[in-house]
Amino acid sequence: MIHVIATITTQPGQREAVLALFNKNRPAVLAEEGCITYEAVIDVPEFGTVQTPLGKDTFAVIERWESAQALRAHGASAHMAEYGHNTRPLLVSRVINVLQAC
Repeated sequence: MIHVIATITTQPGQREAVLALFNKNRPAVLAEEGCITYEAVIDVPEFGTVQTPLGKDTFAVIERWESAQALRAHGASAHMAEYGHNTRPLLVSRVINVLQAC
């Protein structure tokens, strides 16, 4: 199994717009062969000192895939190309960590 944590930082004030595009695209991703989990998450407000906040313009995407092959197919899909095209002008940065269990 492959785990992905993608940390997305938007232009100031654009997080909700990018999340709307993410949620529009999400059903297509969940329908992909090999997709187990694909969800956007934001900070729990005022959780305390244990938390390192992402911030008001940042969210994370938590993904699980059956295989590296499934994840590669996801990255090459037409709907992800469209999502990338639509969100690119709204983003400051995108950090993707592809992980496996140890």
